[in-house]
Amino acid sequence: MNVFVIGIGLIGGSMAKDIKRLNPNANIFGIDNNASHLEEALTLNLIDSKASYDDLQSAEIVIVSIPVDAMLSELPRILNHVNDDCVVFDAGSTKATLCKNLDDHPKRRNFLACHPIAGTEFSGPSAAIDGLYQGKTNIICEVEKTAFKLQEKALELFQQLGMRIRYMNPEAHDKHIAYVSHLSHISSFMLGKTVIEKEKNERDIFDMAGSGFESTVRLAKSSPAMWTPIFEQNKENVVETLEEYIQNLEAFKQLLLKNDYEGIYDQMNNTNKIKEILKGIPLNK
Repeated sequence: MNVFVIGIGLIGGSMAKDIKRLNPNANIFGIDNNASHLEEALTLNLIDSKASYDDLQSAEIVIVSIPVDAMLSELPRILNHVNDDCVVFDAGSTKATLCKNLDDHPKRRNFLACHPIAGTEFSGPSAAIDGLYQGKTNIICEVEKTAFKLQEKALELFQQLGMRIRYMNPEAHDKHIAYVSHLSHISSFMLGKTVIEKEKNERDIFDMAGSGFESTVRLAKSSPAMWTPIFEQNKENVVETLEEYIQNLEAFKQLLLKNDYEGIYDQMNNTNKIKEILKGIPLNK
């Protein structure tokens, strides 16, 4: 099996790791515009060889894990190079713009629009970890536009990786993911910004910040190069979620100003049910 991974970071590198473990005879080829990433991926044994788009004619599976703005220009080029029996899937966090962009491509049937809900705050080849996708949800959009035999090829791989599959249209995906992922990252970045601006003594931050702060601000370590294009492509949904979030923050502030601690208790108590909703979600350490 010839597998090409385009973008050798946390997502592509972790997938390459598991594919090599589960399919020892698979040939893993890496393509990345960062030469040091390719060298690092070779050293870490994430890939077997470096490659280029000209080599894609021999690919059976192509995994595209690059920033979502680059997807818009690179995925059409990638599809131009693959053979009819190759399935190409992405791992991007936005779907509507990408799917619309590829709608009229002659090889649209070779593409499967995916979003594996998995990751950590780290990036680059060294961030790749074993078993990242075990038990995680993979959202697939517009599955009906992908050739059935190529769907089967991708689904077999996802099953090997231990992923659960959920089907959704691109617009619904982008709306829902704005609430449960994109807003989380904005909250984390802005909490980090607030603390850095107000706590000038870095030693105080280090000494006094507990596990609650660390876990809440963890996502602020994420790559701005990856997340800025995500916010751009999903701007409308992200703005809507921010408006609702800001309203909730303002309402909480008003409860404090009114000394309405019963109201504060009720809000927190009602929100506690989130622990039941999230029970059983596997976490990456």
